[in-house]
This record gives sequence, C-alpha cells and structure tokens, in this order.
Amino acid sequence: MTSAKTQQALRGAMERLLSGQPERTDGKLTKNNLCREAGVSRATMNRATEILTEWDGRIASSPAGTLRHQHTSELAALRRKLRKSREECHTLQDQVDAAATVIMTLLAENASLREHAIGRSATVIPIPLSRGHATSE
Repeated sequence: MTSAKTQQALRGAMERLLSGQPERTDGKLTKNNLCREAGVSRATMNRATEILTEWDGRIASSPAGTLRHQHTSELAALRRKLRKSREECHTLQDQVDAAATVIMTLLAENASLREHAIGRSATVIPIPLSRGHATSE
C-alpha cells in the first residue's frame, strides 16, 4: 500500500510523461523515468501496483506504445529476414565450395591429359585405302 502523496506524485509524473512535458527526465516512457519524474524510489513505485497497471495500460494504448509495438514487430520481421538471408548465404557458399572442388578436379584431369598427349609420338601413320576405293590419278 502506498501513501496518497506517493500516488499523487506518480499520477502527476505519469501525466507529464504521457503529455510530453517532463520536468526531471528525458521524457522516455519507461518505469525508471516514471519513478524519477515522481521523485520516489523504484521500490516505492513498485509497491504502487494499481498505478503500474494503469501505466502499462496507458503506455500500450498511447502513440508511443503503438510505435514501440510497431518497432518491435518490425525488428522481429527484420531478424527473421536476416536469419533467412544468412541461411541462403551458407547454402550459396556450400555450392561455391562444391563448384571450386569440381573445377580443381577438372583442371588436374586436363593437365594430366595434356601431359599424356605431349608424351605421344608425333609420327603420322598413313591409313591404307581400301581396295574398292578409286584414286584420283
């Protein structure tokens, strides 16, 4: 149970913060600012459960509360999008790694075939014409 003086101080602080006219704080709609604006300790404010319930309700329905909810939703969506992008990036990196492995294998195979081709003799062996084939002489 809190005193009438404490409740009055908290309600006045709540009104100042919600109207954007703080006297002792930066005006952010936080419970820390509520107790500072009211000039009471956090423990004293925490005992004023009725006022804290009212604070939570008013914050949720205020433009700032709506904006906070919108920002929280936006942030969650962006985090999901980032997680998906990272997964896609990992998949693409795996594909690049696999392609690099295939390319290196093909390069090694190509080099081996070139060495083998160079090692063969350059002698041309004529292919005999078949007997039934006419010559141009």
